[in-house]
Formats: sequence, C-alpha cells, structure tokens
Amino acid sequence: MLDCLDAEKLAEFWAPALGWKRLGADGQYVVVGTGDRTQHELLLQQVTEPKVGKNRMHLDLRSSGMEGEVERLVGLGATRLSETFDECGCRWVVLADPEGNEFCVCTEMS
Repeated sequence: MLDCLDAEKLAEFWAPALGWKRLGADGQYVVVGTGDRTQHELLLQQVTEPKVGKNRMHLDLRSSGMEGEVERLVGLGATRLSETFDECGCRWVVLADPEGNEFCVCTEMS
C-alpha cells in the first residue's frame, strides 16, 4: 500500500510505470496491477496528510536498459533525484513519483 494525496492521479503514474493497469477503486483506494489476481498489485490509499521525510517503503525496479527506463519514467511524471551510481554489484538511479515518493531503477553491472 502506498499513501498518497491523490490516488487516482498517482495511479495514472504507477500503472504505466509498472506496465500494469488501473483495476478498480473503492472510496479512498485505487488498485493497479496486471489484472491477474495471482500477481502482485499496488494499492494506493488517499490520505489527507502530505508525505513528510523519507519513505518507509522504497521500490527498486530492475531494467536491462536503465537509462531508457529512467527517461520513460521521467516522461510519465517522475523526477530524477540522482546521477547513476554503483552499489552492491548494480548501477542505480534514484527517482521520485509525482508526489515525491522515492524509488530506484537498477541494473546489474556488466
């Protein structure tokens, strides 16, 4: 679950960012996923308080074409927060979704 100020708007970012679709909504909740209930889903919960400080949950998205994926996500509304860096045998870039929730794109180093 990811708390957010505007669940519908954030679903418009996370569904295509993850290659998923908006599956439904109920009150303050919007669900995005593949549509196959055996797979992972992301529940967006609309709350009134804004994000303050560091995320308690941080997604790492693996990609074999990291720079292209970063550009695609920025095109969807993400903000790039870091240059590429190496750590734990991978290359990483830190981004933020449209509400400022940090996440990374990573690829294994060759």
